[in-house]
Amino acid sequence: MLDAHPESRRERRAQRRAHADYTGGVYGSLLAASVVVGAGTLGSFPRVELVVLLLVSGVVFWVAHVHAQLFGARLAQHGLDRATVLHVCRDEWPIVKAAVPPALAVAVSPLLGLDLEGTFWLAVCVAVAGQVGWSMAAARRAGAPWRLTALTAVVNLLLGLLIIAFKVVLKH
Repeated sequence: MLDAHPESRRERRAQRRAHADYTGGVYGSLLAASVVVGAGTLGSFPRVELVVLLLVSGVVFWVAHVHAQLFGARLAQHGLDRATVLHVCRDEWPIVKAAVPPALAVAVSPLLGLDLEGTFWLAVCVAVAGQVGWSMAAARRAGAPWRLTALTAVVNLLLGLLIIAFKVVLKH
């Protein structure tokens, strides 16, 4: 069935984008970097395992966040319906999306001639870059001035560098 008012569908999409919350993307990128660092300190294993670990971790944490949203605050306020469940699933989806770029970095690393150590560094850097990017997107979407956008980028970069520091310390 076609929407009788295509502009209303466009308006709804624009409104959803305007109210989008990128917190999950920042969180998911931080999670992905942590997964890579944790996996890298455990020793050597196939890249496929790291790709699966990244994607499965993203999905598991997405489910956990959806569950917390639905059965935490929302259930106390009102009952659940299909629209609410879909809304929460969509809002938390950036957690999974944030795991994809580091997983792709791991998957293409052999094409770049990277060994396992190089693969871990590439994946961590991609995850941290994603974390910074998601935080900047969130700040801009919220209408934050460039100064505040830069501040959130720096804070997220420092968090990412802290994860990298853990990798260096745990490796030695």
